Amino acid sequence: MADLSLTDFVDIVSASGTPKLTKVRQVKHRPDYSPATDFYRPFREHVVEIHSLGRPRTELDALLSTLTDKKKMVNYPSLVDGYSRWWGRKSLSWFDPGSELWSAHGIGVRVNPELGLTVNESRHLIKLYLKADPISKNRLDIITQLMDEALGPHQDTPCTMSVLDVRRAKLISPTVPITGLSAALDGELAYVAAIWPKV
Repeated sequence: MADLSLTDFVDIVSASGTPKLTKVRQVKHRPDYSPATDFYRPFREHVVEIHSLGRPRTELDALLSTLTDKKKMVNYPSLVDGYSRWWGRKSLSWFDPGSELWSAHGIGVRVNPELGLTVNESRHLIKLYLKADPISKNRLDIITQLMDEALGPHQDTPCTMSVLDVRRAKLISPTVPITGLSAALDGELAYVAAIWPKV
């Protein structure tokens, strides 16, 4: 079975025509994942560590003093600031978000939100969005739909599927279900399965 990251799948679904084909080809032929080339990994791990160990918001800044990469030194302060602003005075408590493989047609998509947080008594599974550009509604809808399908059935207590636009300090959750989105995403996976052996 071919195995895609959630980000890869969202990128494929968001493209159309030849760029969609090109994206599938790129995903299939790129080198295996390496932590050394994952630009945002230290930030994600730092945030998870703080919440999972019950540490205070003031520890967010500790990450900045450990940075040696110049690009991270330029980019990470806005992430730390945005996350700190979002946290604010909220009461946050950690639970394991888990991860699942959403699969069909011989293709799997890894659905793995970074955070499981009870935010002021409301449980959220949260995918961190760390890029500089604002997240589009299309991408948001795809991410939260896949989280709901893959992870929703495994929750003992209902959870809201959310994306945190970190730089803008904004937690975004869908308000109404989108009719037909599940079938559309299944169709996208069928497309990937059909062309995967040929690219």
